[in-house]
Amino acid sequence: MATFSAVTRQHLLQAIAEYDARGADDFRGVYGFAASTAYPLVHEGREYDSLAVLGVAHRYATGRLATADEFGDGPAALAALLRRRGFEVNEPAGVAVAAPARTPRAPRAPRAPRQTAAPTRRAAAPEREAAICPTCSTALPATGVCDYCG
Repeated sequence: MATFSAVTRQHLLQAIAEYDARGADDFRGVYGFAASTAYPLVHEGREYDSLAVLGVAHRYATGRLATADEFGDGPAALAALLRRRGFEVNEPAGVAVAAPARTPRAPRAPRAPRQTAAPTRRAAAPEREAAICPTCSTALPATGVCDYCG
């Protein structure tokens, strides 16, 4: 079963753009999806086959097409996923949409202010003087051997 956590709104918009460019029948035919009228995705006033669009969006996100067999949670779960990505999904006739249950939260107790210690400053370490070659008066590298004199 495919996971759709990698599918973002942008991937879905790419799939919708391809759906528009190819047309519904060609889009489904190219990717091997049967026509589905359950839970149509609505974008800018047009309806799209939500299973086909989500399967192709999975391809944009992961590089692998999600086939119809991999939608194990059912079309209602996929409709919920599309809603979480900011899309409108129409319900099939005779299906009531339950409002999300919200549980009231208890008020939080105020927190005590944090005690912060005063920042401590370290004294700056004095700079080391560069070693100088006694022959040519050039600064010596870290090896201590002059590059010019050897």
